[in-house]
Amino acid sequence: MEQTKTALSERQCGLRHRVFQNININTWVGEVDAVDDEEISPDLRDFNCRNNRLAQMALRQDGFEEAVEAAIEKWGRKRIGVYMGTSTAGILQTELAFQHRDPVRGSLPADFVYAATHSPYSLSDFVRRKLRLEGPALSVSSACSSSAKALASAKRMLDLGLIDAAVVGGVDSLCATTVYGFHSLGLLADGPCQPFSDDRKGISIGEAAAYLLVERMPKDHCGDEVLLLGVGESSDAYHMSSPHPEGLGARFAMEQALSTSGLKPADINYINLHGTATLNNDISEAKAVASVFGINTPCSSTKGATGHTLGAAGALEAVICAIAIQNNLLPAGPKANQRDTSTGIQYLASNQRQRVSHVLSNSFGFGGSNCSLVFGRSFK
Repeated sequence: MEQTKTALSERQCGLRHRVFQNININTWVGEVDAVDDEEISPDLRDFNCRNNRLAQMALRQDGFEEAVEAAIEKWGRKRIGVYMGTSTAGILQTELAFQHRDPVRGSLPADFVYAATHSPYSLSDFVRRKLRLEGPALSVSSACSSSAKALASAKRMLDLGLIDAAVVGGVDSLCATTVYGFHSLGLLADGPCQPFSDDRKGISIGEAAAYLLVERMPKDHCGDEVLLLGVGESSDAYHMSSPHPEGLGARFAMEQALSTSGLKPADINYINLHGTATLNNDISEAKAVASVFGINTPCSSTKGATGHTLGAAGALEAVICAIAIQNNLLPAGPKANQRDTSTGIQYLASNQRQRVSHVLSNSFGFGGSNCSLVFGRSFK
């Protein structure tokens, strides 16, 4: 988390010109180093794929495993759920399996295990086993809103009293399916993506793993935690891959998130935009934001730093929102070309330091699967 805070503060870009495998497309990606050097323990060997290796690497960061152990001591293994979001899970393992089919029969390799790699639930199953948890577990796969919706699912379970804590996260890893798929839609940029710039050309695909430990808090609790205050979800189903031109579903999600948090638009100090850097997505989101918040709420997209991490984006940007609150930082993302002033929102041109009490984060997926989250501080 400290490295992420430093990168945001210094407006670093983690994107590089295409280096992943042998993908023959002129684009930039956000690739995590040393994923293929990660070793899965023999007892979990069926789960060995890039997505689960990335998931395991992230579990070791920032004392997260130790925090989960402390939660186990407090609540018990059966009262801690696992809620993960992913769009493609271990589909790279399937790609590799098809490359090594039997030349005569066409059968897939004997060591390919679909349920433990390609299946979206493989991620939750792997994390649950790795942390030795026994509460309910599920995976959400709703494209780019996946891990934001996983947070929403965990909050509902906590509110219902069915669990006392939850490990929530999102993991998506690079694969040919997503890179070639977005290229076929004409949505990939040929350089680092530049959300809301006047010459934006599309997205840069990234990979990431991010986790949050969400726990039930007494009403009179006052600590240094960041709180998940509100959730808003909608499904406008306008088009298979294009957003509603006026941002209708996005607006519904933001309004519901504000309503469930008990806050007004003026209470939000910063908005972490979905901001994919495609022409239509940025415009439609800006219209939705302006319709709810007007033109005075500072906002930005951090995907110029991370790339679009698809199903992991909601969890990753929830962590970024926590950093914003804890450090009173409004992150502008890496430097880009002139901003598109036609969007009519207060898009940050540079980092700002001010008190941050409440933030809203947007995650919107294909098919109009929208989710907005509101976070706030529990400390003075």
